[in-house]
Amino acid sequence: MIAFLEGTLAARHEDRLTVQSGAVGLWVFVPRPLAERLAVGQPVALHTHLVVREDALTLYGFETAEARDLFILLLGVNGVGPRLALAILSALTPAALRRAVFQEQADVFRRVPGVGKKTAQKIVLHLQDRLRPEDTLTAVAALPDADGEVLEALIALGYSVVEAQTAIQSLPGDAPPDVETRLRLALQSLSR
Repeated sequence: MIAFLEGTLAARHEDRLTVQSGAVGLWVFVPRPLAERLAVGQPVALHTHLVVREDALTLYGFETAEARDLFILLLGVNGVGPRLALAILSALTPAALRRAVFQEQADVFRRVPGVGKKTAQKIVLHLQDRLRPEDTLTAVAALPDADGEVLEALIALGYSVVEAQTAIQSLPGDAPPDVETRLRLALQSLSR
C-alpha cells in the first residue's frame, strides 16, 4: 500500500495530477480545491490511498491524513465509490463533513453532485458510528457558524457546492466571524 507520496508537481490534468517522485511520474486523483491551489513545479506531499480494482490501480491523494481517513470511511458506505467519495471531499472540508454527520444534516451531502437522498442518509448513519465523538466536537467547534450561511448564500447565487466550499476555504484565518463580511470575502475570491 502507498501511504504517502512526496515529489514535484509535473502536470495538472482536468481530473488528476502527475507527481514526479524520483524518475517516476504517478497519476494521483486529488480533491478539486487542493488541485486548484497547486502550481506545476511546486513540491507536493500527499497522504495517499491506493484503490485496487480488477482492471486498475488508482491512487488518491490528500493534503492531510484526516482527509485520507475520511475518504477511506466514505468508501465503506454502500453506494459510494472512490469518485463519489472524492467529490464529497472536494465539496466539503473534513470539518464541514464531520459537522454534517454530527448534526445529522444529510441535506449537506445531497448538494454534492451524484449524492441522492438515500446515499446521503447512508453516509450520515455509516459515519456516525465510526467518527470519534471528541474529534467531531472539536471539528464542529472549529467551524464558524457563519460558514454554513455563507455556503447557502453562494449556492443560492448560482455557484456550485465545490465553488462555494473552495471560496470558504480560501477565507483568511483572521476573517471576521460575521456572515456579511465572510460572504463579501468569498465573493471576492470567486471573482478572481
